[in-house]
Amino acid sequence: MALLDRILDPASRADPYPLYERLRETPVARQPDGTYVVSTYDEVVALLHDPRLSSDPRNHPGSDDLTASPDGLPMEFIRLDPPEHDRLRDAAMRPFGPPHTPGRIQALRPWLTDFSNDLIDGFAGRTQVDLVEEFAYPLPVAAICRLLGVPREDQPRFHEWADALIRTFDPSTGTFPQRQEARNAATAELGRYLAALVDDRGDHPGDDLISGMLADPGPHGPLARGDIVATSALLLVAGHETTVNLIANGMLTLLRHPDHLDRLRRDPDRAVPLVEELLRYEPPVHMITSRSTLADIDVDGTTIPAGSPLMLMLAAASRDPKRFTEPDQFNPDRPDNQHLGYGSGIHYCFGAPLARVETQVALAALAQRLVNPRLASDPPPYRPNPTLRGPSHLPIEFDAIRPAP
Repeated sequence: MALLDRILDPASRADPYPLYERLRETPVARQPDGTYVVSTYDEVVALLHDPRLSSDPRNHPGSDDLTASPDGLPMEFIRLDPPEHDRLRDAAMRPFGPPHTPGRIQALRPWLTDFSNDLIDGFAGRTQVDLVEEFAYPLPVAAICRLLGVPREDQPRFHEWADALIRTFDPSTGTFPQRQEARNAATAELGRYLAALVDDRGDHPGDDLISGMLADPGPHGPLARGDIVATSALLLVAGHETTVNLIANGMLTLLRHPDHLDRLRRDPDRAVPLVEELLRYEPPVHMITSRSTLADIDVDGTTIPAGSPLMLMLAAASRDPKRFTEPDQFNPDRPDNQHLGYGSGIHYCFGAPLARVETQVALAALAQRLVNPRLASDPPPYRPNPTLRGPSHLPIEFDAIRPAP
């Protein structure tokens, strides 16, 4: 089996890092289908900042017109190139977070703390839970729904929609055009729900993100109704699945490194550098499979021709020994931790500010309240998706629950 096929094979999901080490021996590797796989830090960063790369699926080899979903929604800005990408992203970011609305995400911290403690309170009287199903999943979906202004009774539907969209990121589920078609279909039902929510917020504005996008006075706002729906759908995925994986991967890593778990229990402020190291060491996003070249590009002595599809291996690059000392060691005290956990360049993760705060709060709460936590099985079972990598279940055992601080 070819090296990339082994990486994509679900059997490798528990520990792909030895395969990434072999992959880095050839920083730019052409695959039989014409895709170029890039796996080393400097080369991946350079490409992420190169304007000769396109995120637009219409520029991807073999793609037909994939501009809109069946309901006519425009593409999310993450799948567009400048200048349209820049206009839409700026308008969406203004009411979302820093620098224009610096307090929105931080204002969620007390609610996130209370919600985390409520979930942990639900563990009372038990000695084993599935941390994915009973903690890592409900926290992010509740947070993104609160941010968007989604009624709590509708939140279970968002879980189903997010799962359907996440499957389209898995390169083993079909060709790029097939996955884009499935993505459009999955977006249609979600889009109808969000469109109704946008209309409601137009008539009855609140302090939620959708109301903010409808009323933004910035140079590119307010956003059009369709763009608000598309951006809200993007935030659901970006703010949900990646955070589920980060929380689950984070607790798994801490249970494998109990000294760091104990330090976090004694000092919750340790959560800030700890989450940054988790984003490097066990990131929720392992690769980007949606880029193509607009021109010939020379990378490490290899010319990637115009019109070539790319796979940028973020997780392999974040363990490149040419960039990070002892890259296979988990070290939250690592200086200058310029990881690629949220990508880099103009498409840097839109939901990163929210995901950081969610994970900091979640891991600190678990560390403080679980007495003698330990893994029930190691490795746990993993979802098959090689792009958005995380456990499908994380059964843990513990002796008791401490009161909330």
